[in-house]
Amino acid sequence: MVTLSNWKIQSFDDGQVPDLVVSHPDYIDHFWMSAKVPGDVHSTLIDKKVIEHPFFGHNDLKCRWIEEKVWWYRTEFHWDEDLQPDERMELTFEGLDTFATIYLNGVELAFSDNMFVPVTLDVTRELVRGKNVVAVKFDPVSKHVGGKEMTYWSGFSKERIWARKAQMNFGWDWGPRLVTVGIWQPVRLAKKKYAKWDSVFARTVSIDEQEAVVAVDLHVQTFRRRPVGYGAASVTEPPRTLTAVVTLQDEDTCVETRVELGGTPTTAELRVPNPKLWWTRDLGTPHLYQLSATLYVDGEAVDTFTSQFGIRSLYVKQKAEDGRNVFTFVLNGKEIFAKGANWIPVDSFMGTAPDSRYRHLISLAREAGMNMLRVWGGGIYEKPVFYEECDKQGILVWQDFMFACALYPDYNANFMANVEKEIVHVVKRLRNHACLALWCGNNENDWIYESMLSSGTIHTPFYGEKIYHEMMPALLADLDPTRLYWPSSPYGGNDHNSAEEGDRHNWQVWHGHVYPRKFGEPERIDYSVEGVSFKNFAKCLSTFVSEFGMHAASNRYTLERWIPEGQCFWGSDELAYRNKDYHHPKGLLLMEGYTGIPENLDEYVNYSMLTQAEGLKYGVEHYRRRKFQSSGTLFWQLNDCWPGTSWSVIDYHLLPKAAYFYAKRFFAPILLSANIDDAGHVELWVVNDTLQNYKDQIHVEVIDFTGNVAWEHIQDVCVADNGKLKFLELTEAEMLRGVDARHAVLRLSSKSGKAPTNMYYFRDHKHLLLPCAALTVEVDTAAKTVTVSTDHHARMVNIAFHQPHVTWSDNYFDLIAGETKVVEIGHFDGDDVDFPTIRVSAINAPAADISFVKTGRTAAHMPVRFS
Repeated sequence: MVTLSNWKIQSFDDGQVPDLVVSHPDYIDHFWMSAKVPGDVHSTLIDKKVIEHPFFGHNDLKCRWIEEKVWWYRTEFHWDEDLQPDERMELTFEGLDTFATIYLNGVELAFSDNMFVPVTLDVTRELVRGKNVVAVKFDPVSKHVGGKEMTYWSGFSKERIWARKAQMNFGWDWGPRLVTVGIWQPVRLAKKKYAKWDSVFARTVSIDEQEAVVAVDLHVQTFRRRPVGYGAASVTEPPRTLTAVVTLQDEDTCVETRVELGGTPTTAELRVPNPKLWWTRDLGTPHLYQLSATLYVDGEAVDTFTSQFGIRSLYVKQKAEDGRNVFTFVLNGKEIFAKGANWIPVDSFMGTAPDSRYRHLISLAREAGMNMLRVWGGGIYEKPVFYEECDKQGILVWQDFMFACALYPDYNANFMANVEKEIVHVVKRLRNHACLALWCGNNENDWIYESMLSSGTIHTPFYGEKIYHEMMPALLADLDPTRLYWPSSPYGGNDHNSAEEGDRHNWQVWHGHVYPRKFGEPERIDYSVEGVSFKNFAKCLSTFVSEFGMHAASNRYTLERWIPEGQCFWGSDELAYRNKDYHHPKGLLLMEGYTGIPENLDEYVNYSMLTQAEGLKYGVEHYRRRKFQSSGTLFWQLNDCWPGTSWSVIDYHLLPKAAYFYAKRFFAPILLSANIDDAGHVELWVVNDTLQNYKDQIHVEVIDFTGNVAWEHIQDVCVADNGKLKFLELTEAEMLRGVDARHAVLRLSSKSGKAPTNMYYFRDHKHLLLPCAALTVEVDTAAKTVTVSTDHHARMVNIAFHQPHVTWSDNYFDLIAGETKVVEIGHFDGDDVDFPTIRVSAINAPAADISFVKTGRTAAHMPVRFS
């Protein structure tokens, strides 16, 4: 197999030069721009400095001309082989974005109109000895969708519904319009002989302690025998014997079976002794076996399929034993509470995103205690590295199909044929992954259609219904009956976004939706401080919440890098341009309710981050205390595709926001939490998501902002595996003992250290009487540690660097007066941390003077107290 490289690109006006001229092998392309493949046109033009980076300022508006041009890719390669009669050469394009015509040596081979589906071509006859030229012409999207029907509902843009490409390319409420074009996945030339695997599908049939049974469905594609030469007599095909050797092995076990293959699909059975199961990382080891299936023709190996494979059982429980509606994932017989986030494409230019970016983001998710990610339906079916890393790191994947916030033309036969081809390919590609938990038909289409129809803003049939409610379930029943197919997200109940059944997108917080609502009722919106407040999460009794969240600014480094000099200030047009949500006051209303309105950039960054962090904490802890009445929280969203202001908890440069570090606590396997209501009633809880009983002593303290302990209590607790316990109820007055509620913090800590410490304030941040704190900071550049102490209570201590890809063991933390914390610093790519740029501050503490040392002592040996 050869991966084609050395590509060049050039643009033309539509019709400027005949296609057969540009595709001809003798066409002179010496002065074309070299381009990386996988990649895209925008990234190439950025590299060549033809365009200013679209992420900077308003530069994305200067790039709109790119989507109106015809773009050509060309490369040449040398080929010189003698092929046997049963051999063929296949040229495969793993991903073309999007309307592409393929030529080899001037011969038009195929047209591709789906970014998500590869194109494989038999080019045996079209190859020549010596130089060969591949050319790919990309038409503008407008050429193929410009004359289509676009009058019905489609959020953010109209033309996208006809283009099977990443829908967010056309702009979304968290990203700019950047309509990409190019070869976004690898291109390969490979030799095949007589036959190849069409698909290999392994699935766990049964598990017990002694043995697991794994079935492997084997589908073979055989080739016609090609003519020996012009005018040659037809050759009778000799009888062939096709066999497969299927192996499943790890470091301790190797199970193998040989099966004869006929003209129909065949199933091999493997019996694995003493199976090691695949678990999410929070529950156990995500053990993986190596699956291989080698295809033999008359004893000669002609093709091999290899994949990771995890032995596990997984289903979604939708009725509890008492008849209640639930939506609970059950892994290997254990009910799990899904903790995680929604995943969007890692970059607006996803073709150029390195695999390392995926590994870093998934590692961050795992380190924050997440056990599930939802691949949202307006982006892409992710690259192989995403699913491989989720397999390895023990994170389940809720997989949407790529249909979002629109009506899709299911009345058009060509469009439907294209969609069917996409679904078949995607399911075959992904179904072997242990991480894959659920197939979901679309994002929000069922819910929004019904609510807009009831509100009188939609008057058409539910275009797209045939895809999600006819085509997809029928195909999945055949291609992957092992997983639940869920038609849409959200879905279930009387209003597809109801709390009583299925999954819900809780957008009362932030978007101001008024709940409850039933079918036929118009949608109601309440844009007010009370209407969007994150305290509305306490009213939500959903069985599973698959979207909820609120904005926060990116880190200062990210903002300052991409906003023009002199424009990075609160109230500037450039800062506002980072926010693509259509109703900017939502964030102000949330901050007004909790922190107060910011007056400068520092306050905006701090207040928005604190509101997001405390809001997500409030919601997640509420849902976890309802376990398993509620069985999952996937907040919106984990990551960003560009350096904007959004719902993400990790910004574009992989710098976590405050909410990420909060998530490491509120998603911890053992959660200590407090529920303080407006009437001054306090409940203290333990939630245990582990598969072992949890015994501990919980230390409960009320501490004023000068460090004095006003009240404390030690409680013995014993919580059953996968259980929860309310261990104490009392009033604020009983806890405060006369201390001003505005001048105190509640701290819950584990005597054994099995659960992270958690802190709560008795009043909203804007009402706290925070003193002016003075931070003392020591940086050990050899040990890569930062030690922070404070004289008074410090709120949201932030250790910042003017550098991307930095890692922290903790950040955006609160410090009790007189206490010290040591934070370990690193870098994702192993680069040196730029310690001279460090800035340490808190909401109520100015930037500290820094003392630098170089001792090399590790944090474990440093004489400090941890909060």
